Amino acid sequence: MRKKGVSFYFFRRKPLVVSNRYERWRTIADLLRLKAHERLRVEWIIFYYSAAKENVTLTCSHFGISRKTFYKWFNRFRHSRQAIRVLADKPRAPQHPRKWEVSLIQEDRIRRLRKSYIHYGKKKLKVLYRRQYSEDISCWKIERVIRKHKLYPDRIRQKKIARKQARAREKPKRRIIQLKKERRLWFLLQIDTIVIYWDNLKRYIITALDHASKLGYARMYKTKSSKVAADFLYRLRHLVDQPIENIQTDNGSEFAYYFERATNKLNINRYFSRVKTPKDNPEAERFNQTLQYEWLYEGNLDLDCDRFNHHLTEWLIEYNFNRPHQKLDYLTPIEHIEKELVRIRGPAKVLPMWSARTQPCGFLQSGISW
Repeated sequence: MRKKGVSFYFFRRKPLVVSNRYERWRTIADLLRLKAHERLRVEWIIFYYSAAKENVTLTCSHFGISRKTFYKWFNRFRHSRQAIRVLADKPRAPQHPRKWEVSLIQEDRIRRLRKSYIHYGKKKLKVLYRRQYSEDISCWKIERVIRKHKLYPDRIRQKKIARKQARAREKPKRRIIQLKKERRLWFLLQIDTIVIYWDNLKRYIITALDHASKLGYARMYKTKSSKVAADFLYRLRHLVDQPIENIQTDNGSEFAYYFERATNKLNINRYFSRVKTPKDNPEAERFNQTLQYEWLYEGNLDLDCDRFNHHLTEWLIEYNFNRPHQKLDYLTPIEHIEKELVRIRGPAKVLPMWSARTQPCGFLQSGISW
């Protein structure tokens, strides 16, 4: 009981401040650690209930989405009694992945058949399996058994291929289809290689073409290595006398190691053509064809690289200074370059095409890696 004349003092409890539901939704999204595109779906719902006043058309117009997309996520949100977690992406992995479907009998038969014919491919083994056991089997089952038991003719070579494929998956190459080509000078230069076979000898002509101006350059080498490809790249950079933004090559071994280091040193972005897809670099392929049919096959082949490069430079001057190009509205590459440079920054001096007379770069003479 409360005594008379005694007063009790206490601190009155502060009222709890309840935030509105929109702030609660954002807080829950933070706690769930939703990604940026998932949090954007929360903003769709908030905008729909607040600013749009439950107008779907206004919401879709504001965020630039389709009504189908909005209703897809809104219905999930509404049917889950406004649970924010349903706005997150669902895992795309199959719930019932494929399991091993090869029986023990089939596995044993495939192993014995593969060991007897170690160099036969899976399609041939499929035919032999049907002949011997009167039973059809898929190529995929044969492939699975070969992988499981490593039934390869050369295991060391197969290990190298597997390591190479693993590195390719870890660091995928940037393909040229990922680049949006622009008609600007020196934005993209395509580099390719022509292989010449003559009397048990090989010679390699590395070519380059500017995507915008169709300026062509080429040089012959005795070997196909990344050092000579890097030498070619430095000569090409000296020729254009401007920063090169992007280059495109195929997957050849000459465009590796030293060539890769040269592109990094010159701060050039590199893109690769797709395997067995010549349509990825049609300009370079057309330049190679022009060089061969209009000059090389006319009796101008010389296996001495110095003499060949001297005469090749004379043809390059003809190609770049005198030969009109239909793609350039029948201007020559040099005329197109001068026209573009005048339009951009006034008259400019173009370097001569006599870099083939210069001596090889220092790292090729000394053999020192840089």
